[in-house]
Amino acid sequence: MSRLPQSNPAEEIRNYYSALSRAWGAQHWWPAETQFEVIVGAYLTQNTAWTNVERALANLRRANLLSVEGIRAVRLPRLQRLIRPSGYFRQKAKRLKMFVAFLDDRYEGSLPEMFSQPTEKLREELLGLNGIGPETADSILLYAGNHPVFVVDAYTRRILDRHGIAPAKTDYEQIRQLFQISLEPIATEQERWPAEVREPLEAGIRGAAHPPSAMSTAHRTALVQVYNEMHGLIVGVGKNYCRKSKPSCEDCPLQRFLPAK
Repeated sequence: MSRLPQSNPAEEIRNYYSALSRAWGAQHWWPAETQFEVIVGAYLTQNTAWTNVERALANLRRANLLSVEGIRAVRLPRLQRLIRPSGYFRQKAKRLKMFVAFLDDRYEGSLPEMFSQPTEKLREELLGLNGIGPETADSILLYAGNHPVFVVDAYTRRILDRHGIAPAKTDYEQIRQLFQISLEPIATEQERWPAEVREPLEAGIRGAAHPPSAMSTAHRTALVQVYNEMHGLIVGVGKNYCRKSKPSCEDCPLQRFLPAK
Protein backbone atom coordinates (compact mmCIF):
# COMPACT_ATOMS: atom_id res chain seq x y z
CA MET A 1 0.00 0.00 0.00
CA SER A 2 1.41 3.41 -0.93
CA ARG A 3 1.98 5.95 1.81
CA LEU A 4 0.26 9.28 1.74
CA PRO A 5 2.15 12.58 1.94
CA GLN A 6 1.99 14.03 5.44
CA SER A 7 -0.55 16.77 6.12
CA ASN A 8 -0.66 19.11 9.08
CA PRO A 9 -0.85 17.36 12.49
CA ALA A 10 -4.49 18.27 13.23
CA GLU A 11 -5.66 16.99 9.85
CA GLU A 12 -3.54 13.88 10.29
CA ILE A 13 -5.17 13.07 13.63
CA ARG A 14 -8.63 13.54 12.14
CA ASN A 15 -7.64 11.16 9.35
CA TYR A 16 -6.60 8.60 11.96
CA TYR A 17 -9.98 8.88 13.66
CA SER A 18 -11.84 8.37 10.40
CA ALA A 19 -9.69 5.43 9.26
CA LEU A 20 -9.86 3.61 12.59
CA SER A 21 -13.57 4.22 13.08
CA ARG A 22 -14.31 2.76 9.66
CA ALA A 23 -12.04 -0.21 10.29
CA TRP A 24 -13.14 -1.13 13.81
CA GLY A 25 -16.33 0.65 14.84
CA ALA A 26 -17.17 1.62 18.42
CA GLN A 27 -14.69 0.48 21.06
CA HIS A 28 -16.99 0.94 24.08
CA TRP A 29 -14.54 2.45 26.46
CA TRP A 30 -14.50 2.49 29.48
CA PRO A 31 -15.90 -1.02 30.20
CA ALA A 32 -17.70 -0.50 33.53
CA GLU A 33 -21.15 -0.50 35.08
CA THR A 34 -20.74 2.50 37.41
CA GLN A 35 -18.78 5.72 37.71
CA PHE A 36 -16.97 4.38 40.75
CA GLU A 37 -15.91 1.24 38.91
CA VAL A 38 -14.24 3.48 36.31
CA ILE A 39 -12.40 5.35 39.07
CA VAL A 40 -11.21 2.16 40.73
CA GLY A 41 -10.10 0.81 37.36
CA ALA A 42 -8.19 4.01 36.62
CA TYR A 43 -6.20 3.54 39.82
CA LEU A 44 -5.65 -0.18 39.38
CA THR A 45 -4.53 -0.01 35.74
CA GLN A 46 -1.42 1.97 36.65
CA ASN A 47 1.68 -0.07 35.75
CA THR A 48 -0.19 -3.23 34.87
CA ALA A 49 -2.15 -4.93 32.09
CA TRP A 50 -5.93 -4.54 31.91
CA THR A 51 -6.41 -8.30 32.29
CA ASN A 52 -4.92 -8.01 35.79
CA VAL A 53 -7.25 -5.11 36.57
CA GLU A 54 -10.25 -7.19 35.52
CA ARG A 55 -9.24 -9.90 38.00
CA ALA A 56 -8.96 -7.38 40.83
CA LEU A 57 -12.29 -5.77 39.92
CA ALA A 58 -13.94 -9.20 39.85
CA ASN A 59 -12.65 -9.85 43.37
CA LEU A 60 -14.15 -6.57 44.61
CA ARG A 61 -17.41 -7.28 42.81
CA ARG A 62 -17.73 -10.76 44.34
CA ALA A 63 -17.08 -9.28 47.78
CA ASN A 64 -19.75 -6.62 47.15
CA LEU A 65 -17.18 -3.89 47.74
CA LEU A 66 -17.04 -2.17 44.34
CA SER A 67 -18.66 1.02 45.63
CA VAL A 68 -17.78 4.12 47.60
CA GLU A 69 -19.44 2.58 50.65
CA GLY A 70 -17.56 -0.68 50.17
CA ILE A 71 -14.12 0.87 49.89
CA ARG A 72 -14.89 3.16 52.82
CA ALA A 73 -15.86 0.26 55.08
CA VAL A 74 -13.38 -2.47 54.10
CA ARG A 75 -10.28 -2.88 56.23
CA LEU A 76 -7.04 -2.04 54.44
CA PRO A 77 -5.46 -5.53 54.70
CA ARG A 78 -8.52 -7.13 53.09
CA LEU A 79 -8.61 -4.51 50.34
CA GLN A 80 -4.96 -5.23 49.63
CA ARG A 81 -5.67 -8.95 49.28
CA LEU A 82 -8.60 -8.37 46.93
CA ILE A 83 -6.73 -6.09 44.54
CA ARG A 84 -3.46 -8.04 44.67
CA PRO A 85 -3.75 -9.21 41.00
CA SER A 86 -3.35 -5.59 39.83
CA GLY A 87 0.15 -5.27 41.34
CA TYR A 88 1.46 -2.59 43.72
CA PHE A 89 -1.57 -3.60 45.77
CA ARG A 90 -0.49 -2.00 49.06
CA GLN A 91 0.08 1.34 47.38
CA LYS A 92 -3.10 1.16 45.33
CA ALA A 93 -5.25 0.13 48.30
CA LYS A 94 -4.02 3.10 50.29
CA ARG A 95 -4.71 5.44 47.36
CA LEU A 96 -8.25 4.14 46.91
CA LYS A 97 -8.88 4.81 50.59
CA MET A 98 -7.44 8.31 50.15
CA PHE A 99 -9.75 8.98 47.21
CA VAL A 100 -12.82 8.02 49.21
CA ALA A 101 -11.60 10.24 52.09
CA PHE A 102 -11.23 13.11 49.60
CA LEU A 103 -14.73 12.47 48.23
CA ASP A 104 -16.18 12.41 51.74
CA ASP A 105 -14.33 15.54 52.84
CA ARG A 106 -14.98 17.69 49.75
CA TYR A 107 -18.26 16.36 48.38
CA GLU A 108 -19.94 14.48 51.24
CA GLY A 109 -19.28 11.19 49.47
CA SER A 110 -21.25 12.22 46.36
CA LEU A 111 -19.80 11.42 42.93
CA PRO A 112 -22.56 13.41 41.14
CA GLU A 113 -21.63 16.47 43.22
CA MET A 114 -17.95 15.98 42.46
CA PHE A 115 -18.49 15.59 38.74
CA SER A 116 -20.75 18.65 38.63
CA GLN A 117 -17.70 20.84 39.28
CA PRO A 118 -16.02 22.78 36.46
CA THR A 119 -13.55 20.61 34.59
CA GLU A 120 -10.39 22.58 35.35
CA LYS A 121 -11.27 22.95 39.05
CA LEU A 122 -11.89 19.25 39.48
CA ARG A 123 -8.84 18.32 37.41
CA GLU A 124 -6.64 20.43 39.69
CA GLU A 125 -8.16 18.76 42.76
CA LEU A 126 -7.59 15.28 41.37
CA LEU A 127 -4.00 16.07 40.42
CA GLY A 128 -3.45 17.12 44.04
CA LEU A 129 -4.21 13.60 45.26
CA ASN A 130 -1.37 11.18 45.89
CA GLY A 131 -1.01 8.71 43.04
CA ILE A 132 -3.02 10.65 40.46
CA GLY A 133 -1.08 11.98 37.50
CA PRO A 134 -2.49 13.59 34.35
CA GLU A 135 -3.42 10.32 32.63
CA THR A 136 -5.32 8.96 35.64
CA ALA A 137 -7.02 12.31 36.33
CA ASP A 138 -8.13 12.65 32.73
CA SER A 139 -9.36 9.04 32.61
CA ILE A 140 -11.54 9.73 35.64
CA LEU A 141 -12.81 12.99 34.17
CA LEU A 142 -13.55 11.61 30.71
CA TYR A 143 -14.77 8.09 31.37
CA ALA A 144 -16.45 8.46 34.75
CA GLY A 145 -17.52 12.09 34.66
CA ASN A 146 -18.05 12.75 30.93
CA HIS A 147 -15.86 15.84 31.06
CA PRO A 148 -14.35 16.91 27.72
CA VAL A 149 -10.67 16.06 28.22
CA PHE A 150 -8.54 13.81 26.04
CA VAL A 151 -6.50 11.05 27.70
CA VAL A 152 -2.86 10.73 26.62
CA ASP A 153 -1.13 7.42 27.25
CA ALA A 154 2.05 5.62 26.19
CA TYR A 155 0.35 4.29 23.05
CA THR A 156 -0.53 7.84 21.99
CA ARG A 157 3.06 8.98 22.40
CA ARG A 158 4.44 6.00 20.51
CA ILE A 159 2.10 6.46 17.55
CA LEU A 160 2.78 10.20 17.30
CA ASP A 161 6.52 9.58 17.48
CA ARG A 162 6.57 6.87 14.82
CA HIS A 163 4.35 8.92 12.54
CA GLY A 164 6.59 11.95 12.84
CA ILE A 165 3.98 14.18 14.49
CA ALA A 166 5.58 14.67 17.92
CA PRO A 167 8.51 13.12 19.80
CA ALA A 168 7.57 10.56 22.47
CA LYS A 169 8.83 12.85 25.25
CA THR A 170 6.59 15.77 24.25
CA ASP A 171 4.88 17.41 27.25
CA TYR A 172 1.59 15.73 28.21
CA GLU A 173 -0.36 18.99 28.02
CA GLN A 174 0.92 19.75 24.54
CA ILE A 175 -0.27 16.39 23.26
CA ARG A 176 -3.61 16.70 25.05
CA GLN A 177 -4.26 20.13 23.56
CA LEU A 178 -3.22 18.94 20.09
CA PHE A 179 -5.77 16.12 20.17
CA GLN A 180 -8.52 18.29 21.61
CA ILE A 181 -8.06 20.97 18.97
CA SER A 182 -7.79 18.34 16.23
CA LEU A 183 -10.93 16.43 17.22
CA GLU A 184 -13.26 19.33 17.99
CA PRO A 185 -14.31 19.77 14.31
CA ILE A 186 -15.36 16.11 14.16
CA ALA A 187 -17.53 16.57 17.24
CA THR A 188 -19.03 19.75 15.79
CA GLU A 189 -19.98 17.87 12.64
CA GLN A 190 -21.46 14.96 14.61
CA GLU A 191 -23.64 17.32 16.65
CA ARG A 192 -25.61 17.96 13.46
CA TRP A 193 -26.39 14.26 13.04
CA PRO A 194 -29.77 12.82 14.13
CA ALA A 195 -29.74 11.43 17.68
CA GLU A 196 -30.14 7.84 16.53
CA VAL A 197 -26.99 8.16 14.40
CA ARG A 198 -24.98 9.66 17.26
CA GLU A 199 -25.76 6.76 19.61
CA PRO A 200 -22.74 4.47 20.20
CA LEU A 201 -22.68 1.60 17.74
CA GLU A 202 -22.28 -2.03 18.64
CA ALA A 203 -18.71 -2.87 19.49
CA GLY A 204 -16.57 -4.12 16.66
CA ILE A 205 -14.36 -7.18 16.87
CA ARG A 206 -11.08 -5.37 16.33
CA GLY A 207 -8.98 -2.81 18.08
CA ALA A 208 -9.51 -2.72 21.84
CA ALA A 209 -13.26 -3.22 21.68
CA HIS A 210 -15.27 -4.32 24.71
CA PRO A 211 -18.90 -5.41 24.92
CA PRO A 212 -21.26 -2.47 25.53
CA SER A 213 -21.60 -1.56 29.22
CA ALA A 214 -23.63 0.92 31.26
CA MET A 215 -20.79 3.44 31.21
CA SER A 216 -19.73 2.95 27.59
CA THR A 217 -23.28 3.56 26.36
CA ALA A 218 -24.12 6.41 28.75
CA HIS A 219 -25.46 9.64 27.28
CA ARG A 220 -22.66 12.12 26.58
CA THR A 221 -21.92 15.11 24.40
CA ALA A 222 -20.56 14.60 20.90
CA LEU A 223 -17.20 16.04 21.99
CA VAL A 224 -16.86 13.65 24.93
CA GLN A 225 -17.88 10.74 22.72
CA VAL A 226 -15.24 11.58 20.11
CA TYR A 227 -12.50 11.87 22.76
CA ASN A 228 -13.72 8.61 24.28
CA GLU A 229 -13.69 6.70 21.00
CA MET A 230 -10.38 8.12 19.81
CA HIS A 231 -8.57 7.01 22.93
CA GLY A 232 -10.06 3.52 22.65
CA LEU A 233 -9.02 3.33 19.00
CA ILE A 234 -5.47 4.39 19.84
CA VAL A 235 -5.28 1.68 22.49
CA GLY A 236 -6.32 -0.80 19.82
CA VAL A 237 -3.50 0.35 17.53
CA GLY A 238 -0.96 0.20 20.36
CA LYS A 239 -1.96 -3.23 21.61
CA ASN A 240 -2.28 -4.93 18.24
CA TYR A 241 0.11 -3.17 15.87
CA CYS A 242 2.22 -0.29 17.21
CA ARG A 243 3.87 -2.43 19.85
CA LYS A 244 6.97 -1.28 21.72
CA SER A 245 9.00 -4.02 20.08
CA LYS A 246 8.24 -5.85 16.84
CA PRO A 247 5.58 -3.46 15.52
CA SER A 248 3.30 -4.82 12.81
CA CYS A 249 3.08 -1.75 10.59
CA GLU A 250 2.14 -3.51 7.37
CA ASP A 251 -1.15 -4.78 8.80
CA CYS A 252 -2.07 -1.61 10.72
CA PRO A 253 -4.98 0.57 9.54
CA LEU A 254 -2.70 3.58 10.00
CA GLN A 255 0.10 2.16 7.84
CA ARG A 256 -0.68 4.45 4.90
CA PHE A 257 -0.20 7.50 7.12
CA LEU A 258 3.38 6.68 8.04
CA PRO A 259 5.97 9.21 6.81
CA ALA A 260 7.31 8.37 3.38
CA LYS A 261 10.79 6.86 3.44
